[in-house]
Amino acid sequence: MAASLTTSVVFHVPTLGLSEYYHTRIHISRFSEFSSSDITSNSWSAKRKVVSSCRNSRSTRLDRYVPKVSIAYGSVLNEHPMWDDGEEDVDDVSMPSSLVSENRLQFLEERDEKNLSWRLLKLSRADKVRSALELYASMDFMGLRPESHAFNALLSCLLRKEELDDALHVFESMRSSGRTSGHSYNLILQGVAKARGFEAAFQMFQELIDDKEETIKADQVLFNMMLTLCRDEKDWIKSEWIWRKMKENDCVGNLVTYRLLVTMFLGFCQYGLAVEAYLEMVQNEVEPDTRTMEAAVMSFVKDGRWDFALSVFRDMMKRKENPNIIVFNALIHSLGNNGQVNLAFKVYDCMRCLGHVPTSYTWNALLIALCRADQYSEALGLFEKIQQESPSELGLHLYNTALTACNKLGSWRRGLQILWEMEDLGLEIPVTSYCRVIGACEVGNEPKVALQVYQHMVHKKHNPDTLTLLSLIRSCIWGSLYDEVHEILKLVPPNAHLYNAAVQGFCLREKTESATKLYQEMRELGLSADHKTRAMMLQFLPKI
Repeated sequence: MAASLTTSVVFHVPTLGLSEYYHTRIHISRFSEFSSSDITSNSWSAKRKVVSSCRNSRSTRLDRYVPKVSIAYGSVLNEHPMWDDGEEDVDDVSMPSSLVSENRLQFLEERDEKNLSWRLLKLSRADKVRSALELYASMDFMGLRPESHAFNALLSCLLRKEELDDALHVFESMRSSGRTSGHSYNLILQGVAKARGFEAAFQMFQELIDDKEETIKADQVLFNMMLTLCRDEKDWIKSEWIWRKMKENDCVGNLVTYRLLVTMFLGFCQYGLAVEAYLEMVQNEVEPDTRTMEAAVMSFVKDGRWDFALSVFRDMMKRKENPNIIVFNALIHSLGNNGQVNLAFKVYDCMRCLGHVPTSYTWNALLIALCRADQYSEALGLFEKIQQESPSELGLHLYNTALTACNKLGSWRRGLQILWEMEDLGLEIPVTSYCRVIGACEVGNEPKVALQVYQHMVHKKHNPDTLTLLSLIRSCIWGSLYDEVHEILKLVPPNAHLYNAAVQGFCLREKTESATKLYQEMRELGLSADHKTRAMMLQFLPKI
């Protein structure tokens, strides 16, 4: 047992009208142990206090309550002068030295914990930190414990004044007496996170979850607060861990919980987790709000589940909600990619009815939907409509999608018009755009036009890719421009794909001499012929 300490006690009797002091000795070993206790096992714990003789020392308030004990007769609540003072500032050097350095413990004639708790609650709400701590320390000295509500009010008061070490001392006292609650942990974790960082708060939360007696006090509000901290720290991994622990504790989330989870997982591209969180929300019969449903639609779209996305969208329409333009665009794009062109246009009509103005992304999604459904003529018709109604929305993606439709239809004239329009607008035209125009010339059997486009592309200092050259070679072969094929092969680096296409084309056109020459040249260059090329050479030239 710690050695008993004694101190002088000053009795002040206010009813006599003069100062009468009676000296006695009182053991204060219990309070001394409390005020000098150290909780340094964790990063979030209070730091060890070193009592300084300096009057302006920055030690905690609790460490300054040991020197004197004042015993007031009558009602403590009404007679203590410091409980009814104005704003307090213990660090203000302009205050009298007695207020700064001579804090006193009160001998409490009132022993009713409920009444004392009410007084502590009132002082804490008034942000009278010193008076509240004096009353709290006096109650602790007398073996009295405030109620949980008063404890929480004192914690909140200390944290508002950024007195974290004192708050941790009070919190440990609450924890040892079993008077903590979910709100207590909520307050102290927010204070630790603000003063010492998220990692310290998360470590403290982990210890709470690992403590079987304390973990039952973790409620929805506490879990939501930790999820909010994880969102602010952009840490989705810890968010998932908290979510799993929440389910292990049989704590059902509310709207705030699932909105945090779905939006956070979506923001970090964890679409599977976002979908799982939303489905759990529906299973637990939690009514989602507009923001959560919008995030759910985006998550389903990104996860490739357009049918679920459409189901959530229909629920929003039934509730007469108005999703943002991004949700509409994503859903139209998803439906178009999956061949649901009719549904895509229905969503588009709904978007226009709700007053949204289509963007270039909207138009491109509709064009892609028509192309995926092999409705290339309708795609070109829609492109012309865009040119007339929304010319400002035209961009590189829209032009390239229109060129794709021209390629499939063999509309080389329309393709050339679109290509020249792109150049007139000063767009940086990629090689794929020229490739699609050359492909349109191939389908339309216009090899000379294809050659002109190729020469124009080279003049613009664009290096043709393999797909462009393959389309050009096929176009020249079927247009009987055989010499041009040999010239093209001489100008580009040796490529097995190009030689295979040329040999196969000459064989199909029964140009055996040209096919043999290219095949031999191919072997000399060390290029490997594919199965189709070898089969054709064996068929048309059995001696080779």
